[in-house]
Amino acid sequence: MTPEQRYMFDLRGFLHLEKVLSDDELEKGREATQRYIDASDEELPPGFERDGNVRHLHGFAFDKCLETLTMHPGIWPVIMELTNGKPRLCSGTLQVNRPGEKVIADRLHCARDDFGWEATRYECRDGRIYSDDFVVFPYFDDVFPGDGGVVMVPGSHKSNFKRPASAFNDGDLTGELHPGVVNITPKAGDVVFMPECVTHGVLPWTPKDRIRRILVMRYRPQHKAGGLGIPEVILDRLEPEVRELTEMAHYTHVKEIAKPGRAAA
Repeated sequence: MTPEQRYMFDLRGFLHLEKVLSDDELEKGREATQRYIDASDEELPPGFERDGNVRHLHGFAFDKCLETLTMHPGIWPVIMELTNGKPRLCSGTLQVNRPGEKVIADRLHCARDDFGWEATRYECRDGRIYSDDFVVFPYFDDVFPGDGGVVMVPGSHKSNFKRPASAFNDGDLTGELHPGVVNITPKAGDVVFMPECVTHGVLPWTPKDRIRRILVMRYRPQHKAGGLGIPEVILDRLEPEVRELTEMAHYTHVKEIAKPGRAAA
């Protein structure tokens, strides 16, 4: 990360990078995600399925143009820093909000609130940031103020106290948004990084004529277990480098993809 990126990440608890995807990458990504969305259950390749209308499982592996985003050169240096050079891709869901579709707001939550303070780590050491559970969101569509989507409580990733029920309307995101909660509004081609320890939620998608498509790619250090898991039938589709990225390994091991001179291209 650059010094400015590192400062903003540490200050707010998330990092928003603009225009990471090229116009060509964005066009191909939109076409691929739409094919997954439009495919009938019978047309889907083995291993792909939907969890309702929103979550399209293993979407990162649906097309090679989406698979390459897992190690995109615009995000790879951040992934490497956050995992201390020991990256593992745990999952990669395509999340879709269709225009006019009724979706209930997802309450504020985070790993520390839900599972305890020891559930996830965020720390700074030797001038670098470390996170043992974070997500990367490439955006394929614009989000404007008032549209809805992801909200976060800036700075909550470093809170030393459990969030009391009286804070932020007890996490309820219906009605007027609490002034301490920020609705992020990335544009198509932007990428957002968010550690699981930052308090976050999702507002309903309000536009009647625009869709929202994002990949939700979860990363952890290679020695930390957990995550949704990727079935073998999906792993068999992946390029060797991306398959290595999904593998667990001892914390002293250095994967080939993480060695000097093997930067993502």
